Amino acid sequence: MEDTAAAVETPVTVSTFGVSRHPDTARLVLSSPKPPGVREEFVGAVRKAFRPRASGGGGAGRTPPARWGWALTALQTVFPVLQWGRTYNFKLFRSDVMAGLTLASLGIPQSIGYANLAKLDPQYGLCKHQYFSFVAQKQLNFLLIFPERFLHHFFCYLLCGHRQDTSVVPPLIYAVMGTSREIAIGPVAVVSLLLSSMVSKIVDPAVDPVTYRALVFTVTFLAGVFQVSFGLFRLGFLVDFLSHAAIVGFMAGAAIVIGLQQLKGLLGLSHFTNSTDVVSVIKAVCSALRDPWHPGNFLIGCSFLIFILATRFIGRRYKKLFWLSAISPLLSVILSTAAVYATRADKHGVKIIQRVHAGLNPSSASQIRLSGPYTVDCAKTAIICAVIALTEAIAVGRSFASIRGYKLDGNKEMIAMGCSNVAGSLSSCYVATGSFSRTAVNFSAGARSTVSNIVMSITVFIALELLMKSLYYTPIAVLASIILSALPGLIDIKEALSIWKVDKMDFLTCLGAFVGVLFGSVEIGLAVALAISFAKIIIQSIRPQVEVLGRLQGTNIFCSIRQYPVACRIPSVLTIRIDTSFLCFINSTFIKERIIEWIREEVETSDEKARERVQSVVLDMSNVVNMDTSGLAALEELHKELACLGIQMAIAKPGWQVIHKMKLARLVDGIGEGWFFLTVGEAVEACLANKAGNALECC
Repeated sequence: MEDTAAAVETPVTVSTFGVSRHPDTARLVLSSPKPPGVREEFVGAVRKAFRPRASGGGGAGRTPPARWGWALTALQTVFPVLQWGRTYNFKLFRSDVMAGLTLASLGIPQSIGYANLAKLDPQYGLCKHQYFSFVAQKQLNFLLIFPERFLHHFFCYLLCGHRQDTSVVPPLIYAVMGTSREIAIGPVAVVSLLLSSMVSKIVDPAVDPVTYRALVFTVTFLAGVFQVSFGLFRLGFLVDFLSHAAIVGFMAGAAIVIGLQQLKGLLGLSHFTNSTDVVSVIKAVCSALRDPWHPGNFLIGCSFLIFILATRFIGRRYKKLFWLSAISPLLSVILSTAAVYATRADKHGVKIIQRVHAGLNPSSASQIRLSGPYTVDCAKTAIICAVIALTEAIAVGRSFASIRGYKLDGNKEMIAMGCSNVAGSLSSCYVATGSFSRTAVNFSAGARSTVSNIVMSITVFIALELLMKSLYYTPIAVLASIILSALPGLIDIKEALSIWKVDKMDFLTCLGAFVGVLFGSVEIGLAVALAISFAKIIIQSIRPQVEVLGRLQGTNIFCSIRQYPVACRIPSVLTIRIDTSFLCFINSTFIKERIIEWIREEVETSDEKARERVQSVVLDMSNVVNMDTSGLAALEELHKELACLGIQMAIAKPGWQVIHKMKLARLVDGIGEGWFFLTVGEAVEACLANKAGNALECC
């Protein structure tokens, strides 16, 4: 038998094991308290989400009253700005000012381009970066001193729908609630594509732009609600359903789709498909090229694309010139706009933005539709956008937090991001998340806190008020080149090859997401990735590993004889480890039949050697965290079949939930209270002692 073909120890006495067994081991195993139920675990999770953490330091010898101390700690938990704001100084502010100005130079053109990708007017992309208006900037110190009065005014602004203040609500909330010091919140390419592709299937923006815009705000509101719920109820594991491999494939596929979508702007095409799959896009390009088109768009787009990529190469090679790659998109917009205006190239076929509205957007609270025929479709789109946005933001935040040596609170990030999007939906913004490219620029520029975002938002505020009308002549081809320049960072070929080398099943997930996005749609790619991931989990759950254990010579360590061939089997004792965390209906029958098959093979091969015949079976349950009634029934059937063969069954290292359910099902009484042990060594020792006792009785 291949699985159990291993060296067998010579007959040993019980003392050879060197196990000092506690006389009340079985009692310790069986007398463990009742584990917490579902209700207790749920309530505990909610309390943990809202429980403020103890402050690391306090005043010099001064302890505030317990009630006010708890309230202050709670406020600091909800608003981290109250913690770092007290130690903020001019030196940090100077670094943040430089970082904020650098960040604004990249954020302005990228936001305009991403708004175009989301099929919205330019100002809807820029509004995401208004972390503070001048009014909000004046209220920062007011917030640090009287947060409860600030919240009162904040909700008054929110409900009254003032034009200026509702526009700054989303970034303001993240700035005071987020835990990342470097992350830059705003529009990103993947979420912009995801939003436009899914909402466009509900309402065509070219036919009914007002309804399309209202549905975008509705999706943003619902996405924020989902994100807040994930954080409050500690449901961050939902984000983990998208594995690392799935994200790598999804991002790569989305990057190619986004790049193909930019052919419309790069070539100056008037008519283009709303589909995102590569076949439809290629057909649309071939069809459009039959009509007259103007090469000036292509020339402008390619020229500035080469310029942006060249500055990025210089910035990476010479670290001190990193700012060059940061300002190159803004320079591209300025230079191309000036060139088009000076030559009036728009009269000769060059496509320009045209639709530009100066100033801040009004409140969009009245446009959110929480009832009607589109609600279900909006909710489906919202939960997908919420998960993708959180996945990207938390990944970006944790990457830079690890470099700076601090820990990012994932649940707080979810709550902050959700509150930001909920409020953003009320102030004419669409789904915002953390941008890797802008966060990298913010980090490289020396940002030390979210004040860099405040500086950046003031710059964007000025741009909205004073410079938006000058963007009338900005060529769309330049916006396409800015988006195209950001796409190479989304395609990680090196990581895909690493996934292939390490885990072929994970690579299949990566490939499924990539192909699904490329030849189907964004949601099909996600569905394929999730289906493969779940199939992998189900297959591993249905067919878990069941290992025969042996003892390493001279030790009391039991390990798999397949992994460690030097481990020796114990005569007359078959030790088996069940490698599954949940013994349930989908795998209990397989495990039971596998063990019975081993026993029968052992019995058949040991008839001629009576001393090697299996007389005891030890089940190592250390990896089994929980079990259902099917698992209990399988263990009971296994015990009965072993009893019919004259074989004693012993249970080693049962988990808390496992032993509790075995007691409730009276399986402990059936097996015998003396056959439950804390370690495998104690169980094997007891089985050998039982064998020796039976031999003496026979004599």
